[in-house]
Amino acid sequence: MNETVISPDPPRAHDTALAHFESRIAYPLDPFQRNACERLEAGRSVLVAAPTGSGKTTVAEFAVYLARRERDAKIFYTAPIKALSNQKFHELCAEYGEDEVGLLTGDVNIRSNAPIVVMTTEVLRNMIYADSPTLADLAFVVLDEVHYLGDRFRGAVWEEIILHLPRTVRLVSLSATVSNAEEFGDWMHAVRGETDVVLSEHRPVPLYQHVLTTKALLPLFVDREGELARSGKVNPELRMLGRGRGGRGRDSDGNGDRRRSRGGPPQRRTRRISRGDIARALDETKLLPAIVFIFSRNGCDQAVRQCMYEGITLTTREEREEIRRVAHGLVDSMSAEDRRVLETREWIAGLERGVASHHAGLLPAFKAVVEQLFQRRLVKLVFATETLALGINMPARAVVIERLDKFNGEQRVPLTSGEFTQLTGRAGRRGIDIEGHSVVVWSDAVDVEELSQLAGTRSFPVKSTFRPTANMAVNLLQRLSYTQARDTLELSFAQFQADRAVVDQARELQSAQSSLQGYEAAAARAQGSDKKRWEDRARKLRRQLERGRRQVANRTGTIARTFERVVEELLELGYLAGDTRSGELTVAPYGELLRRIYGERDLLVAECLRLDLWRGLDAHGLAAMCCALSYEPRRDDESPQRGPGGKFGQAFDRVLDRWVVLDGLADHYRLPRADMPHAGLAAGMYDWAKGATLERVLESSGLGAGDFVRWTKQTIDMVDQVSQACEDGVSHSGLADDAARLGVLAALARDAKRSIRRGIVETASSS
Repeated sequence: MNETVISPDPPRAHDTALAHFESRIAYPLDPFQRNACERLEAGRSVLVAAPTGSGKTTVAEFAVYLARRERDAKIFYTAPIKALSNQKFHELCAEYGEDEVGLLTGDVNIRSNAPIVVMTTEVLRNMIYADSPTLADLAFVVLDEVHYLGDRFRGAVWEEIILHLPRTVRLVSLSATVSNAEEFGDWMHAVRGETDVVLSEHRPVPLYQHVLTTKALLPLFVDREGELARSGKVNPELRMLGRGRGGRGRDSDGNGDRRRSRGGPPQRRTRRISRGDIARALDETKLLPAIVFIFSRNGCDQAVRQCMYEGITLTTREEREEIRRVAHGLVDSMSAEDRRVLETREWIAGLERGVASHHAGLLPAFKAVVEQLFQRRLVKLVFATETLALGINMPARAVVIERLDKFNGEQRVPLTSGEFTQLTGRAGRRGIDIEGHSVVVWSDAVDVEELSQLAGTRSFPVKSTFRPTANMAVNLLQRLSYTQARDTLELSFAQFQADRAVVDQARELQSAQSSLQGYEAAAARAQGSDKKRWEDRARKLRRQLERGRRQVANRTGTIARTFERVVEELLELGYLAGDTRSGELTVAPYGELLRRIYGERDLLVAECLRLDLWRGLDAHGLAAMCCALSYEPRRDDESPQRGPGGKFGQAFDRVLDRWVVLDGLADHYRLPRADMPHAGLAAGMYDWAKGATLERVLESSGLGAGDFVRWTKQTIDMVDQVSQACEDGVSHSGLADDAARLGVLAALARDAKRSIRRGIVETASSS
């Protein structure tokens, strides 16, 4: 399949908007772009699934154009990460003018009432639950990177938006090429009405696969003449290179030294290809600018240092002067102390050589400069973690994957075909390159056959991770009856997929039942040993049927049953009032506060407010507490710390005691359990709130500057939620006895936010 539209042809009577839009852009529309735009103009929603770099965002840009043509109509453009939101905000400002475009990312609020507003998906979900007046006159919502719905931590947010947005709002859903796009589109059509699926597997810039060995850059696939091909047979030279190895090894530190023997004498290892070798090979073969994916932040920073140590220089004198000018435009505004702590001199030295790292541990401003210089072809080589594959506009001629497995927090696991496709999809950008190149670095751990399958497979299904939470339950029951809420959750993609699986499984059970009847009939006719054989087969199949029927029974209505258990838990705790048997349920006063608390520890934070567990804290201690309730350590072996002690320590002990109670309650109701709060950054946040220097906080916390800024922003988000919830509680008639206490806490939360939103945190939040 190359390009497909799963829908009837739209009316062709209103081509004027599309024709005018096309006259404004610098390139002709591809068939899939035109198909999607025609359906939008015909008044339908669209799901567009196409390869990275194929031009999906053109469809979103047409939706923006349509919204601006309609009087008083608004459009929201959502993205999964703040970096994408910021990038799209600046692009739309350049196109439509700053007065027309707003930005909402949790820590930034710019022109929220503008006709075009860019936001993160969580912001939109929260607006829907709060019945925000900003939703008035909303005509379109763009859901960029909608395949993020399968993310196990945040994917439910996309489903909540799709389920709860008014059906009058048209959705423009943009996805990478996924193997179950039709299923996804069928679900969206079922829950939202007229939705067309537009699929394209055509990649406008062809992608060629290579393997970088110690001697040469070899094609992975070759044609009959042995020349580079996009697909076909595996290069015989690579087969020879992999023949006779003693085994494949994957070690814990990423060096590929540990071997598992397959028998025979030990084989001599190939020389490891250094990061400098990679840079030289890409430069010599004219494959720069390039992105090298290294699945470690520290590995990315080390790669830059290694290139500098090996004397790699990829820039001209004129380019170095321009790089220096851009970089100093950022660092000259910093204090001398911050420049020293952030090691800006070393960072600029790498940029001047044309190399840089890009990962979540860097300051947002540093990442923005790297992105700008890479877009301008001044920085030639970026060593990045996979977060860069999410869609940030960094057009590369080549993408290099250093190894084919990564650490998932528990163990090293192979890259999936979907991950490989997402990473290599960054190579070759439309309108810039005539072809893209993917390079895998050779090592003893590379299996040529596995690599060829990985490169040739395009299986990337989206699987729902949706589950009801405490916050979701009170928000639903504030707007819907118990029965309506339950029925709404039955419409989730998770249940849609489960039901389809049940249909398939039921079909298999039906076939197995026919086989069982045949076995039983054969046993009834058979004599001697033959009879026992048929009886044994029947007995085994009968057990399989019983197990399958139990599985079907358990899968049917799983989402609704989980919701019922969440409701029972909230009734026991007093966040809901009423009776599930009668269906008469209301949100209790503290349930209204719970509506404002989002995240994995929503119920624990609400319990802290309800039971006054934070009593005695000042604004600095509250900042530290909100940090402990937001922070997630990167490594499982990072031991919980006690935080700053004193009043904080007493309050944190009360919070941990309550977490133990809630953990037991979740176990009782067979619900997912929230991780224990972690005070690993609390002492550093407390010091920062009291005015400590950046150097002191980074040294005591052991974090990089980018990580510290990121977790401080998460803390600010939690502080904002607490402030809003408490302010709502002050005006709620059912909380009159607690109004004074909640009012004091709201004021403390505002002071806490001011105390930590300073210095590089303030700069990062304002950019």
